[in-house]
Amino acid sequence: MDKALLEILVCPVCKGKLSFDKKAKELVCKGDRLAFPIKDDIPVMLEGEARALSAEEVA
Repeated sequence: MDKALLEILVCPVCKGKLSFDKKAKELVCKGDRLAFPIKDDIPVMLEGEARALSAEEVA
């Protein structure tokens, strides 16, 4: 994930900061407990496409 792109992308729900999970290929918003997938190197920033994070993943 391009570091410059990561700096400008925000959570579409809360506009908060995202972190990059390289292993899972996801952008994570811990505030909303959502993980947005990255498909073919393109972040899918749609709430309906995000998966909910478990309590263990948020901690």
